[in-house]
Amino acid sequence: MLGFVWLDDPVETATDDHLLPPIRISSDTSNFPYSHPTGDRSAIRITRIVSETLRSNAFKDRNIHWLVMCDDDTVFVPDNLVRVLNKYDHRQFYYIGSISESHLQNIYFSYNMAYGGGGFAISYPLAVTLEKMQDQCVMKYPNLYGSDDRMHACMAELGVPLTREPGFHQFDIYGDPFGLLAAHPVTPLVSLHHLDLFEPVFPNMTPADAVNRLFEPTRFDSAAIAQQSICYVEGKWTVSVSWGFAVQVIRGVVTPREMELPARTFQNWYPSADYKEFSFNTRALFRQPCQKPFVYYFSTVRYDKDSERTVTDYVRQTSEAPQCKWKMESPEYIERVVVYKKPDPSLWNKVSNLNVLIVFYVCNY
Repeated sequence: MLGFVWLDDPVETATDDHLLPPIRISSDTSNFPYSHPTGDRSAIRITRIVSETLRSNAFKDRNIHWLVMCDDDTVFVPDNLVRVLNKYDHRQFYYIGSISESHLQNIYFSYNMAYGGGGFAISYPLAVTLEKMQDQCVMKYPNLYGSDDRMHACMAELGVPLTREPGFHQFDIYGDPFGLLAAHPVTPLVSLHHLDLFEPVFPNMTPADAVNRLFEPTRFDSAAIAQQSICYVEGKWTVSVSWGFAVQVIRGVVTPREMELPARTFQNWYPSADYKEFSFNTRALFRQPCQKPFVYYFSTVRYDKDSERTVTDYVRQTSEAPQCKWKMESPEYIERVVVYKKPDPSLWNKVSNLNVLIVFYVCNY
């Protein structure tokens, strides 16, 4: 992979700047009209980055297949990005990304647009064709708000539709992202955006430290990160494992059809919007106190050579248990959950993406 950071103006760099991606300075865009009343004309500069990257001759003598663009507050799981793009013929025209989590955002902008914060990928032949026409295209759309809707406008003029990959996450949400990551779609987790706008993915941590922890398991099994597996304990408990993120233990049997829906721990991008304004199905939090999940967050990971499995450890966040009058045995004595799993880099090349897990509980009676 080869990456660049594009800026408006030169900046001072520290002595360790060799650790950073190469910096490029965007060309002047003052001759391009911009008329959106609440936007920022920097959108023009940003939307031209793909074209300017090609013009910079950065790819000389390199066999480039894809160009990937994102915001400065986007993080990628690189292995999963490669896995997703390898599904497609890079010699054809492809525009790959995903939409917003907010239905209203998609109405205001487009359901056919790859949102830039989640990142999007353009095949190299398409990028070459785009570079030849993008400036003329951008001139036609001074009224658009951002860089990604200008890119979408040019894709529409070229007749290239959006290929949706739900692992690209715009994350137009507020609040606690737990529900989304605990019931991630059955697809590789590719990107996360807006990390400074919602609560850290792990409690009692800074956003940066929380993301670093989420990335720890990817060193051992990037294909499986945040993939949900559901099992049942003797008909009394439902156990949902979001590998490398969290485990939920719930009293009673909750069907997979319900557990695969994200619980609404988060809020819409528009504060006045209700749950019907998400662009995907969700479920309400359990009202019955006895079914409040016992949540165990990822703590450590290692590889066990004898069993050839990863060993992930999940620790309960709080020792408080909700008051419950059910006679069913309570999971409240479980302090830790340990999950054994065989890494499978080719998981997403198989017809069935079923993960086989071995789950142990560490109790304190």
